[in-house]
Amino acid sequence: MKAVLFYESSTAPVEEIMAVYPRHKALLDQFHDRGELLAVGAFANPQKDGSMGVFKAKEFAEEFIKQDPFVLEGLVGKITIKEWNETYLG
Repeated sequence: MKAVLFYESSTAPVEEIMAVYPRHKALLDQFHDRGELLAVGAFANPQKDGSMGVFKAKEFAEEFIKQDPFVLEGLVGKITIKEWNETYLG
């Protein structure tokens, strides 16, 4: 079962977030290259609405959180993981 990870925004300044972003992006790339991260992105208003990622399984989302510099440095607000039953239309 896939998992969707939601990051709510924090009060961290954009400059601080952007300084850490290269390390966050490197971790995203590692998970994607292994096929564990399927999609990721910020919502239209990331300062207000945050971002999300779709992982192949909940354990990959949990592993990501443990390593993410954004989390380790307190640059995200609330973190939520929801397991997702993907349905194909067709």
